[in-house]
Amino acid sequence: MELRHLDYFLAVADTGSFTGAAKTLHVVQSGVSATIKALERELGTALFTRSPQEITLTAAGRAFLPRARETRDAARAAKDAVHQARGVLHGTVTVGTQTADFVDLPGLLAALRAQHPGVTVRLRAAMAGSAGLAQHLRDGRLDVAFVSLPGSPPADLNTRLLVTAPLVVYVPSSHPLAGTGWATLAELAEFPFIDSPPGFGNRAVVDQAFAAAGVDREITVEVANIGTAVSFVRAGLGIAFLGQLLVPDQTGLDTVRVADGEVRWQVAVATASTRRPSAATEAFLNLLRERHPSPETSAGR
Repeated sequence: MELRHLDYFLAVADTGSFTGAAKTLHVVQSGVSATIKALERELGTALFTRSPQEITLTAAGRAFLPRARETRDAARAAKDAVHQARGVLHGTVTVGTQTADFVDLPGLLAALRAQHPGVTVRLRAAMAGSAGLAQHLRDGRLDVAFVSLPGSPPADLNTRLLVTAPLVVYVPSSHPLAGTGWATLAELAEFPFIDSPPGFGNRAVVDQAFAAAGVDREITVEVANIGTAVSFVRAGLGIAFLGQLLVPDQTGLDTVRVADGEVRWQVAVATASTRRPSAATEAFLNLLRERHPSPETSAGR
């Protein structure tokens, strides 16, 4: 068994298809299929159930998955140690991102490239929002993720707060609530909402606020890219809870604050507590800490 076999197996498991794995690995699909078949012959069992609709892990594949990641990660750590001994840092950091520009990622990556030209960064998004990114950290698909997870941080994740801000309700300038300044959750619930799908952190904190107040609301439009929600608000399709940093241009809009409690949104950087970050990941996290300290750290300066 070679490390290449593990890389191909993990690529198929992560993408759910041989085509997707081939694109990720920059190889032809037939090469991926042949490598997986060779691995299955060596192990004496099928690792994937193949159908025209989907590729899924068998019971043996699910048992093999965490060990394959551990072995692959251990091999990378060994390479890191050799490179560090030579004074050169190499490696790949896979980062799960959100759509909001709360971190200057281009500037951060440019600084990382200047310091460590041998480090490659891969940016990934999750359609299931922060919940999906957190799961991908646990699965080993991501090394780092920017997540918004309400409540206490999960025990299996190491998190550091980056941004915290109140959410206010944006309405069109012609809306009945425009100019009122304040409204209760019950008053807000009389109007349709635009929001992220379930699994996104901003959706979770707003859902929790309405649930705590015992108020139901109607969501008529769900958008995975919350940064585009303001366009739907301007079009009169609904109102939305948004952070002010998501709305640089407030033309045609007005804001309403919640009269019966503040709704706050926060974003943290997270890694899996069950895996030691690679040297490349540590370099990314250290630079992020320098350029974007935690709010409480900044306040104490």
